[in-house]
Amino acid sequence: MTSFDSDSSEGEDRGFEVTNVLLGYASKEPTDDNVSQLGGHPTWLDPTVPPSGTLAKCKVCNDLMVLLLQLNGDMPDHFPGHERRLYLFNCKRRTCRRKEGSVRALRGVKQTRSEQKDHQARKDKYSTAASPPSAQRGIGDSLFGTTSNSTASNNSANPLSAPTTSSVDSNPFSKPHNSLPPVSSLAAKPPQRPSTEDLPATFASKAKISASPPSASPVQSSVAQEPWPSRDAFPPAYPSYNLDADYETLDALPETSRRTSTLDLDEGGVSSAEGGGDKEDKDAFESTIDKTFQRFADRLAQNPLQVLRYEFRGTPLLYSRSDAVGTKLAPYSAEGGKVTTTRGPSGMPRCTNCGAERVFELQLTPQAIAEVEVEEMGLEGMEWGTIIVGVCGRDCQASGVVDGEVGYVEEWVGVQWEEVGGKR
Repeated sequence: MTSFDSDSSEGEDRGFEVTNVLLGYASKEPTDDNVSQLGGHPTWLDPTVPPSGTLAKCKVCNDLMVLLLQLNGDMPDHFPGHERRLYLFNCKRRTCRRKEGSVRALRGVKQTRSEQKDHQARKDKYSTAASPPSAQRGIGDSLFGTTSNSTASNNSANPLSAPTTSSVDSNPFSKPHNSLPPVSSLAAKPPQRPSTEDLPATFASKAKISASPPSASPVQSSVAQEPWPSRDAFPPAYPSYNLDADYETLDALPETSRRTSTLDLDEGGVSSAEGGGDKEDKDAFESTIDKTFQRFADRLAQNPLQVLRYEFRGTPLLYSRSDAVGTKLAPYSAEGGKVTTTRGPSGMPRCTNCGAERVFELQLTPQAIAEVEVEEMGLEGMEWGTIIVGVCGRDCQASGVVDGEVGYVEEWVGVQWEEVGGKR
């Protein structure tokens, strides 16, 4: 990734900016994170408690699927006492491509209430010690153990949410962009100290999180239980890659890209009146320009090796606005908007386990296909443009799972397929 003297988001006037999106890169070199991976075989939060085998099956053909992505999703400050892990599976059958249910996402979670209480107690103690005795604490300070002082007000927040002056993220990367250190590790370890500077840096905890989870009413959800199949029962796995991450850095948009959607076909030629069919040609040309796809392609081209985009409670980068997924999410992915659940026909469906809103967490990019299919022979491979994953905003536990045990919940997947015929 290109190095800059400063990675401040205020450097836009100097030709670049840093966003809140974490980009994942596939690497054969070892990293400090031994959990997150692209391809390979899944590893569970508790090796003795895998998910139900029904979750390993394609909803189209009922055959076993293979792992596309496994991600360490621990966010110790936002979800204290929660161990989180995200999994994305894909069916390899050609007949299942472009069909709903051929890609599935799981969220593994282990909730320990005693750890939640200890975490809150440490934060309260630290906050009390750091604050003057006479200082008044607001609601946010009480919940998150922060102090509403000048230092806190300088912490950066998600640019897609309303600005605040008292929210402080738990991870060491939640700092103004001009002080962001380079990301070289995704390792997750339990928090050892109350200081926010000492909390672990997982892929998820690096993201800037500014919204608290909403309340929800319980919803009945059941998954048929059956043993997880043995490894040799699955189709051949994709090659395994480690994951490393860095914040997305964008160069200034080239002037030619800005003019793409307004290209004048009459320029340098005869007028529409004289040419007869020129107006029709111009209209036909402009109709083929998918502005959403162009934005998608331009954005990825600035960091072409990215396989993963991560921003919990953020906004996905849509591949298209006209397909089934784009139609649902586009109204909530406009500038300044966030994709979340609504009661209407648009947006992600609510969590089927607890009824809470679902929020965007991550998406895969086409470079992931190039990585995992590098050993594949022939031209017949996966045909998606992006895979979007929405998760429960409360990080709920699976029904019937008690405190301290591991449960698995299926989450929402939105697959935007490549357009047939190469119309783009």
